[in-house]
Order: sequence, then C-alpha cells, then structure tokens
Amino acid sequence: MNGTTLVLRALHHGERRLARQLTAVAEHHRAEHEVHHVATDLARWSREHANRLAEAGRVRGHPAEAPEEHPPSPLTALREGAAHALGDRPDPGLLLLWDLRKLHLSASGNSLYWEMLAQAAQAAHDGELLQLASRCHPQTLRQMKWTNTMVKVLSPQVLTTP
Repeated sequence: MNGTTLVLRALHHGERRLARQLTAVAEHHRAEHEVHHVATDLARWSREHANRLAEAGRVRGHPAEAPEEHPPSPLTALREGAAHALGDRPDPGLLLLWDLRKLHLSASGNSLYWEMLAQAAQAAHDGELLQLASRCHPQTLRQMKWTNTMVKVLSPQVLTTP
C-alpha cells in the first residue's frame, strides 16, 4: 500500500463521515429551512464523492474499507434525554453554530486530502485520479464556503443575544 492509497482511504472515510454529519445537521435543524435543505444537498455531494473514491480504490486493487460506525452509547442517549426532559438544553442557535463549526472542520480536512490527492496524481501522471480530484474538490470548497458563511451570518446574533 502506498501513500496515495492511504489518502484515498482517508478521504473516503472523511467524505462518508461528512455525509453523515450533514445529514444529522439537516435533521437536527429541520426548522431552519435553509440549513435543512442545503445540508441535505451537500450530504449528497459527499456520498457521491465517497462512491467515486471507493471505485478509484477498487480499480487500483485497494478497495476502501468501511469506516467505523460510532453509534451513541446508551449512556449518552440517556444523558441527552434526561437533560432535555429537565429543560437543560443549550440554545438552538448555539447548537447550530457548534454543528456548523464541526462541519467546516470536517470539510477542511477533506479539502486538504483532495489537494494531496491531486498533487500525487499529477506527480504520478494519473489522469483519472486527477480528474476525480478536479471534479470533487471544488464541491468540497463550496461546502466549506457555505459553513463559513453561515457561521459569519449567525455568530453576531447568536453570540450577543443575552
């Protein structure tokens, strides 16, 4: 296994994780229509990226491994349920900001992997891999731009409201 294969696997894992996170944010913030619809669309991009990366790995004889799933522990679910029942829920605006921050960091990590993959593809004269990175990386940059814009728009109101 070479470095390119490692980047393919890490990026495949990162795109699948980002798709799950975007889907979760869309569901958690369903009342925020823009967040719900945009996050749902952006999750579709990440799923498509993951599928293309899996195919690229298969073609090169290194199929992507399924990422580890980390379902919430029963204790975590119990703690969240108790906090909700007692009215100890953080402000929804703060939760959205936290979720957007997490999405931005995940998308940023994927963006770096896309850049690494593109550079490796150029060095190895691998046109298919370069085309894959050239097609998907701009969408990852748009995911980052959306989360960054949302943080800029929401932060003043959410963080200064008593």
